[in-house]
Amino acid sequence: MTKFDDIYDAAMDNYGLITASEARDMGVGDEELARYSKRGWIERRGHGVYRLARYVPHRLDPYAEAVALVGPGSAVWGESVLAMGELASVNPGKVTVATPRRVRRMLPEWIEVIRLPKDARIGWFEGVPSQPVADALRACKGTVMRERLAQAVSDAKGAGLVGASEAKKLVEELNL
Repeated sequence: MTKFDDIYDAAMDNYGLITASEARDMGVGDEELARYSKRGWIERRGHGVYRLARYVPHRLDPYAEAVALVGPGSAVWGESVLAMGELASVNPGKVTVATPRRVRRMLPEWIEVIRLPKDARIGWFEGVPSQPVADALRACKGTVMRERLAQAVSDAKGAGLVGASEAKKLVEELNL
C-alpha cells in the first residue's frame, strides 16, 4: 500500500478531507502533499486542508470543510447545526463554527467563527464535530421562529437526533 492509499482511506472517512497534520501523523510530509496536489490527486482547500480530487460530494461537505479549516477543537454551532439536520427550515448564509482558540488564518467568507463557550458540549453529527442538536435548538430560541422551533423539535425526535424525554424537556424550556 502506498502513502497516497493511506491518505485516500483516511480522507474517505472524513468527507474527502485530510489535514496536513493528519498526513504527517501517517508519515506523509508537506512536500509529498504538494506533489499530490500538483499531480491533481488532491486539492488544497485552505491552510493545511486538502480534499481528494475524485470524490463524490455529500450535502455535509461544507460543514466538515469549515471545521477542518478553522482547526482542531472546533465544531459547527447554532443555526448551522439545525441546517445540517435539515431542521427548522433554516438556511444560514454562513457556516458558524465555534472554536476554543483564536484563529488568525484567512478563512473563506462563508465561514463565521465564534468563541466556544467554556461550558459547551461538543458532539458529532454524522462524523462532523458539532454542538449537540438539543443545545443548538436551545441556542436558537429568539432567532428562529417559535413555530419552526416546535417543528424542529418534533422532527429531531422523529429522526432520533434527540430522545423522547429530551424533546419533552425542550418543549417545556422553549415554551413551544
